[in-house]
Amino acid sequence: MLFSTSALPPLMIAFLAQDGTLRGFLSAMGITFFAGLLMWLPVRNVTHDLRIRDGFLITSLFWTVLGLFGALPFALTESLHLSPVDAIFESISGLTATGATVIVGLDELPKSILFYRQLLQWLGGIGIIVVAVAILPMLGIGGMQLYKAETPGPSKDSKLTPRITETAKALFAVYLALTLACAGTYYLLGMSAFDAIGHSFSTVALAGFSTHDASLGFFESDSILIAASFFMLVSGINFGLHFMSWRRRSLGIYSRDSETRFFLLAVSICIGTTIIYLILEEIHGHKESIVHGVFQVISIITTTGYSTENLSVWPAFLPIMAIFFSCMGGCVGSTAGGVKAMRVMLIYKQGIRELKQLVHPQAVIPLKVGRRRVEATIVSAVWSFFAVYTSAYIVILLLLVADGLDFLTAFSCVAASLNNLGMGIAGVASGFGPLSDFAKMLLCFAMLLGRLEIFTLLVLFTPAFWRR
Repeated sequence: MLFSTSALPPLMIAFLAQDGTLRGFLSAMGITFFAGLLMWLPVRNVTHDLRIRDGFLITSLFWTVLGLFGALPFALTESLHLSPVDAIFESISGLTATGATVIVGLDELPKSILFYRQLLQWLGGIGIIVVAVAILPMLGIGGMQLYKAETPGPSKDSKLTPRITETAKALFAVYLALTLACAGTYYLLGMSAFDAIGHSFSTVALAGFSTHDASLGFFESDSILIAASFFMLVSGINFGLHFMSWRRRSLGIYSRDSETRFFLLAVSICIGTTIIYLILEEIHGHKESIVHGVFQVISIITTTGYSTENLSVWPAFLPIMAIFFSCMGGCVGSTAGGVKAMRVMLIYKQGIRELKQLVHPQAVIPLKVGRRRVEATIVSAVWSFFAVYTSAYIVILLLLVADGLDFLTAFSCVAASLNNLGMGIAGVASGFGPLSDFAKMLLCFAMLLGRLEIFTLLVLFTPAFWRR
């Protein structure tokens, strides 16, 4: 029922612009609200403490069910001519902050639809469950189990403040402040108010939807690209660190955080390689190589998916390298997708530790992050996650190849969806519309899998989960 109110802002735009989408949004809002009402009425007086299994189930259902209901405005707007599968794909892509699209001709679309797409990403970026955690306790429902299921792991701090409600509010406040700062910056740099707000939604959510077919390349402004790069990089860092930095009025927190240092080092290596390669291959001049190299690398690594030009004109090495880096994504507790920098850092440290152990078999070499020792159970969990992630990538890749896609296109599709990247190369460089319905639904599942950190969703398919 709360989610139905997401149709109100685009509904107002549709009413003021008279762009022919009013009936679609009204119908979608009514269907969503009354469907929620029918589910709520029979159990409105039932109160139970949530268990961790309930947290996993509700988290998964929020993203899945709201993704389906979020497709209604797309499906019920006749001028879009979207099939049900395309509408679901667009909705789940937005809500999971992926940014893959099946819609072409964005410059000609009604503003209400464009705003709705951006709003879906903004809601998905912070995590609808985190917002719900701040609301559900007011209804007498505990939220800690939901927060455990939604928070990406391994987490350094499961609670930033003593109460989970206050934690959710703190994270949302940081998210909102970054969005407002980003919108204001875009507006001052020359965007219209509509474009500034819309692109701030997708920039801070690291989502990548745009109001123009040419994405940020439409504005032909280096200043906008630099600003976008900054806000994408900031949004790729743990929001908990942003909150702690604001509360303590200190930037030193970032330099003391091992994951942030590792993330920024990886970004710097990829940026440096890209700029040098662009200059040596004479794709751009020195200035353009720096601006586009920095922007495009940060966009891909943080799994945002903005673009300034068709990457097919770049040497194949560069986009493929960046896609591999996107598998890492951003930091734990950020709006980025991917495996997360913390897990990659632990895998790297464990590899170095094993090499040292081979040289000194009798030595006791603890694995540390910062000054804290990492328990063996955490390292085991990270390796398990990586194994399942890799297996899921391979299985989805093979299914797409079996459906008729060439290997590079299939590889790009899986990276775009499982990493919540949204940007594709080869056969999907211009959008995901040409794919079959089977491929689109498979990629929807991959988007949910990536956004829910794989285990949160896959655990529902185990018989043990359903046993009493």
